Amino acid sequence: MATASSSTSTDPKLDLTKQIRTHEVAIAELSSLYSSQTVYQKNGNLFFRTTIQKATSSEQKQLDSAKAKLEKLNSQ
Repeated sequence: MATASSSTSTDPKLDLTKQIRTHEVAIAELSSLYSSQTVYQKNGNLFFRTTIQKATSSEQKQLDSAKAKLEKLNSQ
């Protein structure tokens, strides 16, 4: 039985677009928090306590990576 998530995994451009949107939303949410607030970042199956700056930096790196992959797919 096919699910909606498995049917979208056949289109890498759509998956990357969704990942990009997810990272953009995460960065926007992190930027709206108070600077003294602690956040938790998922790494594998575990959540680790970190600062907003480190979490934002990590999300930005993932966003840049996803955008580069999408650009590479679009240029082919």
